[in-house]
Amino acid sequence: MSYTPSVNDYVKWHTTPETFKGWVYFKCDQYITIEIGVKCKDQENIEHCPIHKKTHCLLLCFKENWGELEYVKSRDVAEADETIRMYKSQEYRHTV
Repeated sequence: MSYTPSVNDYVKWHTTPETFKGWVYFKCDQYITIEIGVKCKDQENIEHCPIHKKTHCLLLCFKENWGELEYVKSRDVAEADETIRMYKSQEYRHTV
């Protein structure tokens, strides 16, 4: 049985020549994004773009590559909800 990724799953993507690990950040019918890194912005960058306090590094994984994903674990709902509250996304951003 094949794995179908969901938002807030922690996955390993077995690609060549490297394996990437991270949280599924977004999902639609055609692809997912995997968050492989987050870092805080410096004060100057926050002043220029106050909407976002952090920089997220995301990989794009198309549906035809989902067979290369390995499920590791999922975030619990409380942890995911707190992450979303801290993110403070734009009003026009939709969730899946």
